[in-house]
Amino acid sequence: MFFREILNEDLGCASYIVADGGRAAVVDPKWEIDAYLDIARDHGFRLTDIIETHNHADHVSGHGRLSAATGATVHVARAAEVAYEHRPLGEGDAIELGQVRIVALATPGHRPEHLSFLVEDRSRAPSPWVLFSGDFLFVGDMARPDLALEPTEGARDIFQSLARLQELPDYVEVRPAHVGGSLCGGSGMSRKPDSTLGFERQYNAYLNIRDESEFVTALTSDETPQPPNVAHIVGLNRGPLLTEAVTARALLAAHVHELVIPGHAVLIDGRDQREFDGAHAPGAINITMNQSGVGTRAAWMVDPEAMVVTMADGDEHARAMIRMLEAVGFRNIRGYLAGGMSAWHSAQLPIETTLAVDVPTLAEQLRGREVTLLDVRSEAEWRQGHVEDAIHVPYQQLRDGVPENVRAHDGEQPLAVACSGGIRSTIAASMLMRAGFKNIEHVADGGVPGLAREGIELVRESPDSH
Repeated sequence: MFFREILNEDLGCASYIVADGGRAAVVDPKWEIDAYLDIARDHGFRLTDIIETHNHADHVSGHGRLSAATGATVHVARAAEVAYEHRPLGEGDAIELGQVRIVALATPGHRPEHLSFLVEDRSRAPSPWVLFSGDFLFVGDMARPDLALEPTEGARDIFQSLARLQELPDYVEVRPAHVGGSLCGGSGMSRKPDSTLGFERQYNAYLNIRDESEFVTALTSDETPQPPNVAHIVGLNRGPLLTEAVTARALLAAHVHELVIPGHAVLIDGRDQREFDGAHAPGAINITMNQSGVGTRAAWMVDPEAMVVTMADGDEHARAMIRMLEAVGFRNIRGYLAGGMSAWHSAQLPIETTLAVDVPTLAEQLRGREVTLLDVRSEAEWRQGHVEDAIHVPYQQLRDGVPENVRAHDGEQPLAVACSGGIRSTIAASMLMRAGFKNIEHVADGGVPGLAREGIELVRESPDSH
């Protein structure tokens, strides 16, 4: 039996190849399919089957591209309601590859159609060896219950699905569809890609809750907002199949200027936030590529139907960003700015700058009441400690426009935009400048938690007080 894991590092998505007898199945394929084709070629087997645990809501599946490239059959839950040719699966249905048997196990909750899969390597033993748990059970965490169902209903279904695992032995490996950094789980999700049922039974807090009501309360207490592109991605994954990638066209700076300045296209700049602060095209949004989650952060801020142009620190990175955007549902991608900021400068096109400050400088400004602080962290982070007179707007809310309490501070005093490390704040600062704000400061290194070390008191709140 051949087994291999393939990760999408940007989205925290895991997919797998299982092969035996010259045939192979890919489980939960990512959008970029070259790795699967390369592995099949190098090891001399055919990719004959594609298995989906569910209709993914956080990334566009590569099942269409992979099926077109290989002729493989797509297997998906009977309840998935897809609009493409497939083999429908239900409880107990199996896919056989030589001595390998992959058996479907109904585990609804994250989505109603969700299936997990037990893998038997009968050349070794008839008992299951691996559980492909999809978005049902993660390493150290459980699935979100709110992406397809009412959260309480989803959590109850997940609790019932956990009972399906009781008869499985501790040694069964757990191979989920996500690792830490994915939006499909909570803060407890480990970046370790695998575990065993025995280890999860011992150390995963959710598996130690025996009361259903207590489990539901625990699983629904996470306040992570639902991304706005979930329905869009599910729709793409239901079909018709997407079989072609977007062409990554090189665009001249003058043409990009013609598209971006009137607002026909959105320019997403993937450079380091410090480089963006130093010089950027007017209206550009900084989704830096120096941290994973590029696609997810872009999807929070930009309508997936919008025309998009990318640029980055070099053309190769700009093309890579196109693939990251495709993976979260962007299809109207015009191309990338060839030559990046150097080409923009050479064409003598207009530029903007953002004043970057560090945490000690921000602390001095706050003591002298020289700035207004805009805190763009999450609700939970705000409650854990914030500056008393700061304005609080989680950065994702700027997608729908600038709130009135922020717009009221677009005046002579600078508006300092901060998060906890400089990544979310650069998005927010660029969104505000795109909206016409002129007097913006970006807290580029560190953020609000670091103010306590500079003598600025941080106020804590209980969950019920905000």
